[in-house]
Amino acid sequence: METAAGTGGMETAAGSGGAGGGGGPSIEPGFLPVALPLSGDTQGVHDPSIVRAGELYHVFSTGPGIAIRTSADLVHWNLAGAVFSATPEWVASAVGDVDALWAPDISYWGGLYHLYYAASFFGTNRSCIGHATTDSLQAPESRWLDHGPVVCSEGTDYNAIDPNVVIDERGTPWLVFGSFWSGLKLMQLTLAGAPVAGTLTSIASRPSAAIEAPFIVRRGEHYYLFASFDTCCAGTSSTYKIMVGRSEALAGPYVDRLGNRMLDGGGSRVLTSSARWRGPGSNGLLRAGESWYNIYHSYDADADGMSVLRIAELSWDTGGWPESGGP
Repeated sequence: METAAGTGGMETAAGSGGAGGGGGPSIEPGFLPVALPLSGDTQGVHDPSIVRAGELYHVFSTGPGIAIRTSADLVHWNLAGAVFSATPEWVASAVGDVDALWAPDISYWGGLYHLYYAASFFGTNRSCIGHATTDSLQAPESRWLDHGPVVCSEGTDYNAIDPNVVIDERGTPWLVFGSFWSGLKLMQLTLAGAPVAGTLTSIASRPSAAIEAPFIVRRGEHYYLFASFDTCCAGTSSTYKIMVGRSEALAGPYVDRLGNRMLDGGGSRVLTSSARWRGPGSNGLLRAGESWYNIYHSYDADADGMSVLRIAELSWDTGGWPESGGP
């Protein structure tokens, strides 16, 4: 059975998803991690989220209707349609006439695949996070039921985009989200995936406000909070980087390797730009057996700054901190 991201049990997929065993490359303990040599339909991917269902890995990403790509081995990728044939009707009245849905997050619990996604415009916090479910990702059986908005942020000091679900050690789902403004937030969900009133709390922020795209996974005794710092969405001029902190409690405080709190702008580096791969960000994790991967997008300087799907092996050092084979 698929399990939700961050549960710490069996095999889990990050990018808010569940994973199954096998199908991907095997990583031997102690090996230096490297980026996978991806092929196929990998260009134009932004804000990827991954889950394994049956024999296929599914990647969901920003775009009209939310694009879907599939792979049997994590390396060769094919386009596989979209979640929605049209933007859900509630979006126009709550946010406006958006041309794409952003930063989808896929997870599995309670017998359903849960997809959270954002509707917004650049530079504004007139934003909402929506929720949809299906009991199968296998075409043509896949039928998505949209449940409308979960949280909206206009008139608040936060921005309701970039959702990610983590399941705590008691099996309770939580939604982490946020972009710029007052930083990253955590909110409890019901087992049906609806928000629990009065549970919103802050878990990370920066004086520059340039923090977004949170992702939380539980490993051992710690929860790890990944986030993207600095400038996204500027092609080869993007300065996005992936940072991390950890905590023994889901609600924090999250601290980096030096003990700096992420609520005060702290964070340890996971990935930064290379000469070719610029602005890596919107990170998620995938666990397949004993192997770990991080999945993200980056801008390809050899392809005029096109956003591209990237997947790299991930190892954990002796202190329990992640080391990526990217960019």
